[in-house]
Amino acid sequence: MMHKEERSMNTVEIYVQLLGDEEGTLRPTQAIPWGKNLYKILPTPDYDPEDEVWEFLPGSIVRCETQNYQGRDYLRAIEKVA
Repeated sequence: MMHKEERSMNTVEIYVQLLGDEEGTLRPTQAIPWGKNLYKILPTPDYDPEDEVWEFLPGSIVRCETQNYQGRDYLRAIEKVA
């Protein structure tokens, strides 16, 4: 049986909060839709865990919600589910 990740390699942009950043910076990255507002986080091409600490690490499955900033909707990772 084919794993869901292998069936759906279409990616979407989501945002993950950086920890230890007083400004509340969000890092855009790609993710694989996992169904029902769930996404598997992919690393950015220059991802370096020594340089940036992401709230949810690449490979995590997260729940996202749509948020709005200056009239633009975006998906933000809000909870790790796996």
